[in-house]
Amino acid sequence: MSGSRAQRLAARRAGRRRAARRGAMVVAASLVVVAGAVAGAVAAFDDGGRASDEAGPPEVSASPRPAPLPAVPSPSPTATAGSASPSPSPSARRTQGPTSAQPEKKKQERTTTVAGRLYRHPDSQVLDWVRSHSGDPRHAVIASRIAEQPAAVWFADYSPQTVTARVAAVTSGGAALGRVPVVVPYAIPGRDCGGHSQGGAPGLDAYDAWIDRFAAGLGSGEVIVVLEPDSVAQAECLSAGERADRFASLARAGRVLKAANPRARVYFDAGHSGWNAPGKQAAWLRQAGAASPESSDGIFSNVSNFHTTADEVAYDRRVLDALGGPASLSAVIDTSRNGNGAPADGEWCDPAGRRLGRTPTLSTGEARIDGYLWVKLPGESDGCKGRPGTFTASYAYDLASS
Repeated sequence: MSGSRAQRLAARRAGRRRAARRGAMVVAASLVVVAGAVAGAVAAFDDGGRASDEAGPPEVSASPRPAPLPAVPSPSPTATAGSASPSPSPSARRTQGPTSAQPEKKKQERTTTVAGRLYRHPDSQVLDWVRSHSGDPRHAVIASRIAEQPAAVWFADYSPQTVTARVAAVTSGGAALGRVPVVVPYAIPGRDCGGHSQGGAPGLDAYDAWIDRFAAGLGSGEVIVVLEPDSVAQAECLSAGERADRFASLARAGRVLKAANPRARVYFDAGHSGWNAPGKQAAWLRQAGAASPESSDGIFSNVSNFHTTADEVAYDRRVLDALGGPASLSAVIDTSRNGNGAPADGEWCDPAGRRLGRTPTLSTGEARIDGYLWVKLPGESDGCKGRPGTFTASYAYDLASS
């Protein structure tokens, strides 16, 4: 090992020790931040499904299977310019072909009671569009079938000075209503392998410090953390050394998040059922700390993708079996756009013919499946119908009316 590399490794270890000491200060810091946070402090997030200012989302049950609609109304200009700086969404594009391209069967539908109702944050691109397009013929469909659903709030821009307050605005908003927010830290260096959603922190040391600040905003209520979509499943583009360093930072991130808020549930990236084999994905997840209860509550899959819920349930259980770890580890699945399954040709970028999947719930009735979530907000582009992460009304209407 060269002297310069040894020095870098020693410095990195020392930085981690300092970060560990800071971990003890995180909870106290979060209390200070929450007290000063306001909902307006939340900047634009790329895929945040945020709530209206009403009392909260309606109780919903089973998968949305919309009643037939009239003919598609005349198109109007797409997207809004309301969000100040929409961030890109992950493509999860490495689809090796769907395991099933068929729509989910009616027999899979069932009424569910939402246990610990999910939070709808009042700041999102779809809500901006709904508020400013009341006369648009697509308004009622988009408002009722997309904007009213609770969805994740993304933190995709590297802004360490403001991230604590922005996270706290979301988590305190959920806690005030007794509901569970879903937050997505998305700033890992080298994300998306330089593709449509490239960006993130300038290096892993900077990322570690950003996670510390993110954790300081988690508060003390229930919260679900979808940790870095694509960060494990898409690690093939990294060298062995870079992959090991990334996985070490992810494991550390899980520990810091759970130490900051013991009620936080942290899930790690399992890709989706059309990507890596379960054994390979589990081996990488193990290296990233996903089998350790100190870092992890399990895995997530299908973020920004289209594979059917049935395929994802089966895949996630195989990954969890191969992963090992305590029996309490489980999975959450992004069902926002999977109502028609994945395209037969493997297209990942705003493919035609897709529709909304099961509505978000924390009561799935499936063993080892903690929730169906809308992580990717329907209507926000993968980068083909609009710039990555920007809301496109025509795309949202197609998904909601299919």
